[in-house]
Amino acid sequence: MADWVAQINAVLWGWPMIGLLCSVHVLLTVRSGFIQRKMFLALRLSFSGGGGNPGEFSSFSALATALASTIGTGSIVGVGAAIALGGPGAVFWLWVAGFFAFATKYGEALLGVKYRIQDAQGRTLGGAMYVLSRGLGLPLAGILFAVCAVLASLGIGSAVQANAVTSLLYVNLGIPTATSGLLLMLLTAAVLLGGARYIAKACTALVPLMTVLYLLCCLYILWQNRCLIGPSIAWICREAFSPAALGGGASGGMLLALRYGLARGLFSNEAGMGSAPLVDAAAQTPNAPRQALISASAVFWDTLVVCALTGLVLVSQMLAHPQVFAPGMDGAALTSLAFSQIPPAGPIALVGGMIAFAFSSVLGWSFYGERCCLYLWGEKSLPVYRLFYLAALLAGSMGGGDLVWGTADLLNALMCLPNILSLVLLSSQISRDTAYYVYGQRLQERQGPWQPPG
Repeated sequence: MADWVAQINAVLWGWPMIGLLCSVHVLLTVRSGFIQRKMFLALRLSFSGGGGNPGEFSSFSALATALASTIGTGSIVGVGAAIALGGPGAVFWLWVAGFFAFATKYGEALLGVKYRIQDAQGRTLGGAMYVLSRGLGLPLAGILFAVCAVLASLGIGSAVQANAVTSLLYVNLGIPTATSGLLLMLLTAAVLLGGARYIAKACTALVPLMTVLYLLCCLYILWQNRCLIGPSIAWICREAFSPAALGGGASGGMLLALRYGLARGLFSNEAGMGSAPLVDAAAQTPNAPRQALISASAVFWDTLVVCALTGLVLVSQMLAHPQVFAPGMDGAALTSLAFSQIPPAGPIALVGGMIAFAFSSVLGWSFYGERCCLYLWGEKSLPVYRLFYLAALLAGSMGGGDLVWGTADLLNALMCLPNILSLVLLSSQISRDTAYYVYGQRLQERQGPWQPPG
């Protein structure tokens, strides 16, 4: 089964999916009037309040919750895997993917908020399933997206992240996986029992702190390697276009750097997957484009800051200690070796960052899963879902495997396809709303009255 799933993923997450996502990134960049030029406005808006507007919590809390699932273990180990498979040039294409993904993240958040509803309990619900059902009249596509998101949350959001944490604690501190898994499950249960608002509060407190601490450790390492920063950037840019990039040989180095750099960038920021709009819809905002800009700033923090600094740390360490990096080394081994070369900041950044990022991903994906359960089965499904989520967390901590990872990747691809369909078919609405609210400088203007659920 694991081999079968891996073969499907090789197709779905190979050049076809990369080409599809890149095409959508370019399309929405054009249709949004090159929205990337509003990146600094997006960063400024992300720290502003939204009180008095429809929504459950602030725009910053929505951004932090989305970042909780986005900045995961893939932002550390995944970058190492991209370099191991595609060479240092993969970091350059990771930056490129993040820059253009800004437009896609903006577009899907805009639609997610635009088609949100308010239920009887006062919750603001939205996301790709509402866009597909209400905006395009495709309820079956909405159901497909929601089902895949629920199942993906149990895999990549729960079991996979738990396995990463418990394995790391066992290897570095000797803590049994059963003990750390049980503790992780209890911590998660304490947050989940409080509902969506507690999840958002926990993410709002955890995400900024863990990100700042991890970045400080990375900057310390780069300061130790400051004489190698220039050569590292030059190596990254040179290998991005070189036919002899690491791992590629003379015939396909640039292609491998392009493939794995784009794939890691696309997978890390989740632009096009439709996950972030599930929480963006709950933000207090007067109109959809304003929250869409705030949501798009997550791409800046994840891909253009965290992943970029991680990549620069790894490449500078490869230059500083070329004798210890063997060809064919996998991403996890390359990352561990690179960070271990500069104690104490290196091991602290790796172990602490992995644990914090994985736990935040557990919380963020639980929010996604709950919102999709509400769409599919209503309020009564939430306690059942939480039990399954905690069970998957404990099971994953005891032992993971290629099947869990592969199934999660497969479900993520199946989430992408209907979401991309809505982005392409409704791109004219993205263009029209952006012209009116963003370029017309009406970001404080109310979008209009609530539409009844249905």
